[in-house]
Amino acid sequence: MKIVGVTDIHGNIRMSRKLAEALPDLSPNLILVAGDVTNFGTATAAKRVLEPLLDRGIPLIAVFGNCDGRDVPDFLEELRISAHNKRVEVNGLGIVGVGGSNITPFSTVWELSEDEIENILSRNYHEGDVILSHVPPYNTKADRTHSCLHVGSKALRRFIEEKKPPLVLTGHIHEARSIDRIGETLIVNPGPLFRGYYAEITIEDGRASARLKRL
Repeated sequence: MKIVGVTDIHGNIRMSRKLAEALPDLSPNLILVAGDVTNFGTATAAKRVLEPLLDRGIPLIAVFGNCDGRDVPDFLEELRISAHNKRVEVNGLGIVGVGGSNITPFSTVWELSEDEIENILSRNYHEGDVILSHVPPYNTKADRTHSCLHVGSKALRRFIEEKKPPLVLTGHIHEARSIDRIGETLIVNPGPLFRGYYAEITIEDGRASARLKRL
């Protein structure tokens, strides 16, 4: 399966349109969006951002981020593209989603305790599923800030170490654009789409590989 992975669009319609224009050449089977579709925007803003991608007719699955407005999660549910706190399946691939982030110093819109993150994963995960999480796992390249602090989710890290999913697609930390591994699990933070970043991911025979790309 070929996947285009994006995150942190933050309301940049120009970049979502630019990615949509590139999709025919990329020929993905699936688009995964790891949150922060808007920059504290409403469902109306999310609709404008996602429409160019949805119009391509390629399956798209998303979670909201900590900077999405209060009505964005319901909007994603109405479109039947939300994976938050559930398991969805596309062409035989299971996807478990975690929206929002762990607790931050900034009191953003959608923040979860580590216990809540752990419960979402434990309730919904089946062996071999991929995880679509706005917050990255703790102590990886994907959660390292400019000041070299690791600010990701410890619950997500523990879950990965125990269950060994093939892929975790994440975002949240804009400067932590990276490909990393926790054991057998590939961790991909594509970098923010509002800066033109995305990832090309392939899953074959239960193993994931990825390349970081720029529009």
